[in-house]
Amino acid sequence: MPLRDVVRRPEAVIFDLDGTLIDTSAEFIAVVARMRAAHGLPSLKDEVVRKNVTNGASALITLALGSQPKDPDHDDLREEFLDHYEAILGTASRPYPGIYALIKHLAAEGIPWGVATNKFRRFAEPLMKAMKFQPEAGSLVTPCDVMHPKPHPESILLSCKNLGATPKRSIYIGDHRRDIEAGAAAGCFTIAAAYGYIEAGESPQDWQADAVVASSEALLGMIMRIIQ
Repeated sequence: MPLRDVVRRPEAVIFDLDGTLIDTSAEFIAVVARMRAAHGLPSLKDEVVRKNVTNGASALITLALGSQPKDPDHDDLREEFLDHYEAILGTASRPYPGIYALIKHLAAEGIPWGVATNKFRRFAEPLMKAMKFQPEAGSLVTPCDVMHPKPHPESILLSCKNLGATPKRSIYIGDHRRDIEAGAAAGCFTIAAAYGYIEAGESPQDWQADAVVASSEALLGMIMRIIQ
């Protein structure tokens, strides 16, 4: 969809969290390194871990230690991983460049914003508070709030409801195919964040998003052009 066809005054802008709004990879890299060291294994390259952040704790356990979800030790390792992560949550994470400016611009234009994520509230809520966004998100929807996580559109539809917005007049931004599928199914204008945690072999250009941005700064520019 060409930008000229986008609603010029979107009723809401909704973000995925990790890899779209906030770069959380440093903390996951640190936890993977810690767990591998505890098992006598060498560190992995940061970029290898970064590309797998989007798949969650279980996938990172498999990457770090080779434990598969069906293995008897997997659940215990996952809880250990999450405990380590919770202990450093928000200490090394940062909003991507231009995101603070984007939030301020939305506020100045009277456009509410929110987050629809597959990250559990146990982690998503304190992370959002640690980033000190001004204004704060008007909605934070996690898997704890819905029956079906993304790629189902439920979390995005709930976000729109919370923000008083019509899905067809809202924008959803994410760095994974499931984000774009969920946003499209909800009826939103979708933007693929190609600067996020893109898995090896994946190309955001193939996700059929309405637009693709190569950087968070480019995202800021695109949203400003849409609003004008």
